[in-house]
Amino acid sequence: MTTNVAAGAVAGLGPAGNDAGAPVIMHALSRTFGTVRALDGLSLDIAPGEFVALLGPSGCGKTTALRIVAGFEFADTGTVTVDGKDIAPVPAAKRDMGMVFQSYSLFPNMTALENVGFGLRMRKMSGAERGRRAGALLDMVGLATQAKQYPHQLSGGQQQRVALARALAVEPRVLLLDEPLSALDAKVRLQLREQIRTLQQRLGTTTLFVTHDQEEALSMADRVGVMKDGKLEQIATPSVLYSAPATPFVAEFVGTMNRIPASYEGGDQVSVFGAVVPVHGDHALVPTGDVDVLVRPEGLTVDAVSGGNGIVTDRTFLGSLTRVTVRLSGSVTVKVDKASSAATNLVAGASVQIGMAGNEPVLVAERR
Repeated sequence: MTTNVAAGAVAGLGPAGNDAGAPVIMHALSRTFGTVRALDGLSLDIAPGEFVALLGPSGCGKTTALRIVAGFEFADTGTVTVDGKDIAPVPAAKRDMGMVFQSYSLFPNMTALENVGFGLRMRKMSGAERGRRAGALLDMVGLATQAKQYPHQLSGGQQQRVALARALAVEPRVLLLDEPLSALDAKVRLQLREQIRTLQQRLGTTTLFVTHDQEEALSMADRVGVMKDGKLEQIATPSVLYSAPATPFVAEFVGTMNRIPASYEGGDQVSVFGAVVPVHGDHALVPTGDVDVLVRPEGLTVDAVSGGNGIVTDRTFLGSLTRVTVRLSGSVTVKVDKASSAATNLVAGASVQIGMAGNEPVLVAERR
């Protein structure tokens, strides 16, 4: 896929850079539907040109937040400001925002070029200028040769690229993406998420992206906000979110996480597999000393030994790494990553010893 994108401008559509985007501030947003509290005091600041993803399970409130910003829903309490102005009185059609939906929402009786140019036509742009700009956007998303085709003649991925081009055609200062990739197959999703991120960086458009897919969120966003029950559990860069989750929910929702029995040693320390390690963050520990610690697969070691503390039940080859599944005493199962070159003897049924890979702080959770 090729794109004609210059370093300082995108196909003649104006300068790239963070000054193209507007700051968005959500303050204490609450929204109730019947007895369901979809948002519970959500506050979030998005800097000009920043790409922020809201991540969480179904029903956590992420889509409600996006729809309030778009103007399709209204908050019971709280405010949304764009560029310092409260946008509550502004109709959705006049909010200077582009939106891409999961379902494409293309006009079936319009060609790809006409779909991209629809918003420009509504803004009374001349036919010649509209055609030039829509054509430039289609070229930018790699669909110049499909300009005269109708939606039913395009693949799902192509339709979504047309929808993206249409959203960008009006040069919005805020771009809203509502799970735009969830209906596509894995290969196309990968291609499109890379393209969306590249275009967003070059155009400098402030972007709010809603998804339940952690891989999408972590690979595309500058910051990721993890939501639960209408609240923001944590917002941070992908690397911080993964390596230093603020709560057990975030830890177990983002990436693979092992929950391992441990005992409280006093102070800010716990004992895990005989090793005493520090506790991450300021968390109250269970007074009885019975706790669980949350450790990533790369935070553990696994070695084949006779009479070890676990038995291998499965292994998954991941290229340079092999993920080994080990059953410990009782019903506890852990996953450990090991260099594939050193994991040849870690076969199902092998006795192994599981330990801590280092002295990094661990997150503590109450035992289930």
